[in-house]
Amino acid sequence: MTQLLPEISVRPFRHADSPQLQALWARVFPNDPPWNAPEVLIETKLRVQPDLLFVGELGGTIAGAVIAGFDGVRGWMYHLAVAPEFRRRGFATQLVRAAEQALRALGCPKVNLQVRAENQDVVAFYRSIGYEVEERISMGRHLKEAPRTDPSSRAPKPSRPSS
Repeated sequence: MTQLLPEISVRPFRHADSPQLQALWARVFPNDPPWNAPEVLIETKLRVQPDLLFVGELGGTIAGAVIAGFDGVRGWMYHLAVAPEFRRRGFATQLVRAAEQALRALGCPKVNLQVRAENQDVVAFYRSIGYEVEERISMGRHLKEAPRTDPSSRAPKPSRPSS
């Protein structure tokens, strides 16, 4: 007799989930930079498209989560996490599919995501569910810091004609 594994219930985040979600992300992403601190991510996401923050619940425990977003051109997924003790049960796939469904409902034609280059297990997971590595260069800039000016990018001053 085959024993069926339980499915997680994927649903939008509720404020009461915050302590468990913070603990999950702190466990799964222990080396994240301060701007990705779990409480910061939750607070920021709840200001913009809060209905695109999903949790996977199993027996009253938050077993996984994912953030999605849509800017009108592309969808994005961030911070997909499943607690180690709940992995290899299809929960990550369920969370991704829920995020994709919500993005599709908003008219999103394509979803992008980023994976740290050294995290080949995660690359393999996304490939297994239909994602492809696209040759792109990912660039970023923190907007909370003052703009940096590269002196070499300044246009040269016009020279004055000698008299």
